Amino acid sequence: MPGFMDIIRISLRLLVLLACVLLLPGSPPARAQVFDTSSPFAILMDASSGTVLFEKNADELMAPASMAKLGLVDYVFTAIAEGRMSLTDEFVISENAWRRGGAASGGSTMFAVLDSRVSLGDLLRGVIVQSGNDASIAIAEGIAGSEIAFSDLLNDHVSDIGLTGSTFRNATGLPDPDQRVTARDLAILARHIVRNFPDLYKIFAEPDFTWNNILQRNRNPLLNAGIGADGLKTGYTEESGYGLAASAISNDQRLIVVVNGLKTPRERAGEARKLLEWGFRSFRQVTIFGADETVAEASVFGGEKGRVALRADGPLHVLVARTNRDPLKARAVYQGPIEAPVKEGLRVGVLKVWQGDRLIQETPLYTAESVGEGELHQRALGALKELLLGWL
Repeated sequence: MPGFMDIIRISLRLLVLLACVLLLPGSPPARAQVFDTSSPFAILMDASSGTVLFEKNADELMAPASMAKLGLVDYVFTAIAEGRMSLTDEFVISENAWRRGGAASGGSTMFAVLDSRVSLGDLLRGVIVQSGNDASIAIAEGIAGSEIAFSDLLNDHVSDIGLTGSTFRNATGLPDPDQRVTARDLAILARHIVRNFPDLYKIFAEPDFTWNNILQRNRNPLLNAGIGADGLKTGYTEESGYGLAASAISNDQRLIVVVNGLKTPRERAGEARKLLEWGFRSFRQVTIFGADETVAEASVFGGEKGRVALRADGPLHVLVARTNRDPLKARAVYQGPIEAPVKEGLRVGVLKVWQGDRLIQETPLYTAESVGEGELHQRALGALKELLLGWL
């Protein structure tokens, strides 16, 4: 029966390419890639490949403050892309949203008027540009009736996109002892927003937004820093310290950084900027496979053929530190063999890449073709092979 872990045969070409990366001319002698940051929690990720360039306590739980609003934004962007919501939809500013998230609360606010109806497009700008708690609560209540009910939907949603260590309990990021996230999950969330919603993502770069005749500037301190930053979200509570999830692009390379737990707004901006500039300066991108090239093969149970080609969703890139010659290792892994019939485009595994002993990248792999059910004798042979070899 399918279910044991089957290690895919990696193509010879992949192994050769990984070896060649280590032999590029001009590489200095092997030495560790070194960077230091005062941020208690930090991660730097390549947006294209998902390669982790630097991490510090990236899997430890922390209070997210307003960076939690990225979860709300991703949920809404997804609903808009799927046609379940529209920017013209209107939401009511309830007394709860007005009292807990409005001017009287003393926190960040859009200054929405009690009982007014506000379009989703304006509320999103209130959340993204102004970090408005009133706008966040209004959206959550409009979707699920209450923040806590919305958090259940949000936790299911972020689990589907790959967040594994985080729990959301409200839409604002206001203190809650059960609301904890990891820097890695926030980077994954930011990457999902950047890559999947390029048109809506542009809202993050808007310099200001006016509502109720009150103009507020975008709170992201890196937007005018001259480093190509165009998003995403700041955060601060007494518990969390100062945090920032940011993204910047330079020479067609986009990086994502998350820092948290810093002591001042200036330190937050400085540490995030240092990480981004170091990343752009210190790494080179290597393309291993083109968009339609086979990365590996997976075995098929009961099919008209015994194996199916796997490929990534687009070109497969790896970022390599310029001053680090630790060996690269790759392994493609899936749960299988896959039972026929197999549809093209089915996600079945991942390609994992290590530099030295550090896992730097996991890229999903998809079936590159369909495989129908085999004839009776083919299915019988497959069953016999599974019986004989499945225990391995």
